[in-house]
Amino acid sequence: MQTPEFLDYRSIVSVTGADAEAFLNGIVTVSTTSMAPHELRYGALLTPQGKVIADMLLARASDAILLDVAASAAPALVKRLTLMKLRAAVTVGERPDLGVSVFEGEADPRSGQAPRRKIGPRGQPGDVSVYDAARIAAGLAEQNFDFGAEDVFPADINMDLVGGIDFRKGCFVGQEVVSRMKRRGTARRRTLKVTLAAGVTAPTPILANGFEIGMLTSISGGAGLARVRIDRLSQALAKGEPLTAGRTTVTFDRPSWLAAELAALEG
Repeated sequence: MQTPEFLDYRSIVSVTGADAEAFLNGIVTVSTTSMAPHELRYGALLTPQGKVIADMLLARASDAILLDVAASAAPALVKRLTLMKLRAAVTVGERPDLGVSVFEGEADPRSGQAPRRKIGPRGQPGDVSVYDAARIAAGLAEQNFDFGAEDVFPADINMDLVGGIDFRKGCFVGQEVVSRMKRRGTARRRTLKVTLAAGVTAPTPILANGFEIGMLTSISGGAGLARVRIDRLSQALAKGEPLTAGRTTVTFDRPSWLAAELAALEG
């Protein structure tokens, strides 16, 4: 059994008050209603233009909804939520006494391959190399490593494929843009798993016959994640063009959903 490890690059934001559930449900990409005590849900707060401000795993505590977010994104998220609450009976703030550990706790809703995770008392930084390898194997992008605030649309990091966008729950900030991309099938950038030789660092551009088509964003051993233009990747593969990162050959994983998305772009 893997020893639990504390992730010191994650922070906990607390949303409390009588209107906490309704407030969050109206602005984030996932439903916050009827959450079970031992359930995690994955979502994000977006800009009105549909870019990800912060993605998050949400959990219900006795008196709060707790948001497991990248530490780098937490201060801006607190500020944004505080501005958005208007007259709602809501209090927003970071919880420096709490943190996130992995390989214990609740199932990560994004993937059955992802390590379990737990919100609890803040601990000492651990060795996260095993966690990084596990999340990369599961194809999960992580904020502050694979993307920054307001850098990507949800589809760029596969949020719509791992339950991070609830298209049936009603309004959320950025819904119009995200729903239009889904309806038209126009997502061009996706995060894919790659295999490559050791010695390459991230971030490194992914090149097809010398032209950039994406970016290697995370790496663990001979595995990594890359955010790539799937239309250009398809063209390169069809032409047999070499795919490289740092002069090293890169091989892309081709999940079952990729063919359908490429067909939608061509249509």
